[in-house]
Amino acid sequence: MGRKIKNGCIAIGDTDMYYAAFGTGEKVLVVLPGLSDGLATVKGKAFLLAAPYQKHLKDYTVYMFSRKNKMPEGYTISDMADDQAAVMKSLGIRGACICGVSQGGMIAQSIAINHPEMVSKLVLAVTAPYANDVVKNAVTSWIEMAKRGDHTALMTDAAEKMYSRKYLNRNRNLFPLLARFTKPADYERFFRNAYAILDFDVREELSKITAPTLIIAGSDDKTVGNDAARELKAGIDGSELIVYEGLGHGAYEEAGDFYERIFAFFARR
Repeated sequence: MGRKIKNGCIAIGDTDMYYAAFGTGEKVLVVLPGLSDGLATVKGKAFLLAAPYQKHLKDYTVYMFSRKNKMPEGYTISDMADDQAAVMKSLGIRGACICGVSQGGMIAQSIAINHPEMVSKLVLAVTAPYANDVVKNAVTSWIEMAKRGDHTALMTDAAEKMYSRKYLNRNRNLFPLLARFTKPADYERFFRNAYAILDFDVREELSKITAPTLIIAGSDDKTVGNDAARELKAGIDGSELIVYEGLGHGAYEEAGDFYERIFAFFARR
């Protein structure tokens, strides 16, 4: 199919980190997923994950990273960014395009702030510069559901806060079924990721982001709220904002032109 696909694992400190890589292009795109990575990593999923990027894999090599496999108690978003930068350097990646989604967007902000040499262009999708009240309410409720072991409630509530009404009406019956196949052996990894979100706040440091930045949001985001994107734009000089009307936190899945827009942004001089 004219593209290279790899499921990788790289050492980081006393543990390791899974990644998926696909494409043969000279340009590098690093993708950082959201809190769902706390439930399931990218391990072994490179072929499936490559699908949305396939039109661009002659020009780009795309890396999608999970968080590292052993996360200490008190592990912060800033720690995640430091580890991500270290892993990228180990793989010879510098000056990459970075696309962070939701929690991945928080990590991407911290990389751009603390390791600016690692970022050539930045996309921040459905994310926030701090744990606002909407974020705290959503994440805290998911933590409580996970503590009860109620995975169906967790997955259903996450979907309700993520997708548009049209999408939900079409797919709502699938969520309990999906929950049966996605429940982890334990929730420790999820808790580490979730608590890191609750402590995140880079509002005072956004001005340090110098990479050209595209912010993408939905007009009805029940996970990070509707003010988050505007706060990012106000804090990052020269940043651009796209808002998908009628969509929410799942805009990156529901919007048919999401990937075309981010690659058009990357291609711009």
